[in-house]
Amino acid sequence: MPVKGLGAVARAFHRPLCLEETAFRDPEPGELLVRMSATGVCHTDLHAVDGDWPVKPPLPFIPGHEGVGVIVKAGREVHGVKEGDRVGLPWLRTACGECEWCLTGWETLCPRAAYGGYTANGSFAEYALAPAAYVGHIPARLTDVEAAPILCAGVTTWKALKEAEVTAGQWVAISGVGGLGQMAVQYAVTMGLHVIAVDVSSEKLWRAKDLGAEITLNAREEDVARRVQSEVGGAHGVIVTAVSLTAFREAIAMTRRKGTCVLVGLPPGEFPVPLFDVVLKRLTIRGSLVGTREDLQEALSVSAESGVRSRIQTQPLETVNDALDQLRAGKVEGRIVLTMSQGSSVL
Repeated sequence: MPVKGLGAVARAFHRPLCLEETAFRDPEPGELLVRMSATGVCHTDLHAVDGDWPVKPPLPFIPGHEGVGVIVKAGREVHGVKEGDRVGLPWLRTACGECEWCLTGWETLCPRAAYGGYTANGSFAEYALAPAAYVGHIPARLTDVEAAPILCAGVTTWKALKEAEVTAGQWVAISGVGGLGQMAVQYAVTMGLHVIAVDVSSEKLWRAKDLGAEITLNAREEDVARRVQSEVGGAHGVIVTAVSLTAFREAIAMTRRKGTCVLVGLPPGEFPVPLFDVVLKRLTIRGSLVGTREDLQEALSVSAESGVRSRIQTQPLETVNDALDQLRAGKVEGRIVLTMSQGSSVL
């Protein structure tokens, strides 16, 4: 029998989400019905509800891709999880499993991939449906609220650091130390890397210092590329989470000879690449898109065992539109996590 619960539904772009009673069908073979307890709010959710990207989500839909909850019903042919288990619903909802990218461990590049809260209903609701093979398995040491941001912000930055191909003792520069960047700093420290944090906010840089960054640079006040090159000879890896073309240009200039610059943020506009520097310095520039199921479990496990956490502000699901407005205004330092019960706190 279908169940009913509150859902935050996008019925038009650039409009507030509609909080309404929603019916959730029984899971099909290979699917799970999950009772949600917490869900993070990501900038991608803003792009979804505002229809910002060329391929827009089909209306109406329920956003959200950082959801954590308990399986209340499992469909036939489900393996590896059971009713009562805690699971996470990430951005990568499913992939075909048959194409060259899926077969070589790059399922995030699958042309037939589906995305939670975008091409399929997501976690801004009291219940959600999810393919069993693609949910995250939540370690016991993580609470639901702590686990939620790892399903996107965490796995994205963990994967980006892996893509930078840096090793313990080397320097990594993290440009943009908001919600994603602060997790990147923590993961980098856990990996034994020397961390440079770059931002235009002194408050965020102080936070990055507290999290283990050895050098903090305000891009609004100094030439950060010149400083990085003069002090450490350039960063072996650079991770750009900032949504800024200026930050992208600075990132390449900060990169050490034979280093790797990893682009995570998605600012609008075209990005001119300095070909002379790329060729003569043998630089690698690559994009990094969230992470695979393997990357997700790694990020969750590292967070659980090493104490990597996002700075979290909790709000009830009913305040989802306020949460989105806070993101639009740039007032969120870490992550807002919506809970399915009343109350508010900061972790």
